[in-house]
Amino acid sequence: MRASERVYESLREDIVSWRLLPGAVLSEVEQADRLGVSRTPLREALGRLAADGLAVVGKGRTLVVSDLRAADVEHLFELREALETQAARLAARRRSAAPFAALRDRFAEAPALLSTEDPDRRAYYALVTELDAAIDEAAASPYLLRALASLRTHVARARRLSRDNPDRLVRAAHEHLLIVEAIADGNETLAAQATAVHLRASLTTILTSLADGGRATDPSLPTLTLGAAR
Repeated sequence: MRASERVYESLREDIVSWRLLPGAVLSEVEQADRLGVSRTPLREALGRLAADGLAVVGKGRTLVVSDLRAADVEHLFELREALETQAARLAARRRSAAPFAALRDRFAEAPALLSTEDPDRRAYYALVTELDAAIDEAAASPYLLRALASLRTHVARARRLSRDNPDRLVRAAHEHLLIVEAIADGNETLAAQATAVHLRASLTTILTSLADGGRATDPSLPTLTLGAAR
């Protein structure tokens, strides 16, 4: 892996996971020293973060981690609904039924994955990632998938703002099951509608979390007041 790619992946993960908070200065000297690279690959990585919208120019023309306000989350989900409902519709139209039939069986058991024995819900989120990949493959729409790939970076960042809500996660598992069933059955309309319902419920959960103070899912992360001056 090229140095610039490694630096980009490291900084991207730090931003998405909130180890680097909104407003944090991305000093070339400091980050180059921390990551053990020269400033040339670091500049390439910072340029990619800026293109992704994860970094913006701050005071003194220094790059800083971009903010993520409640309004930003709403706009993000507006685009997410447009893209993901279309992906679900295309997946239902073009799918091979077998992979989604298998996922349907696994999502029927998904609530059992949401146990206190796995507080990070790794198994559950791994299953959701498999569903995303299956929909992407079935949709077979290169330009749509390229747009979704860019969007998912911000989705992952916003998701960390949601409080750990077991009841909501169980409802989300049922919503995913309905999406999978609709795609397996080749029902384009229901696949799109079920996706929209799921996304709107997710948005409501995140916005409620923001209104309550915006503590990220990981309790070790600080409470954030989004939109406040930093």
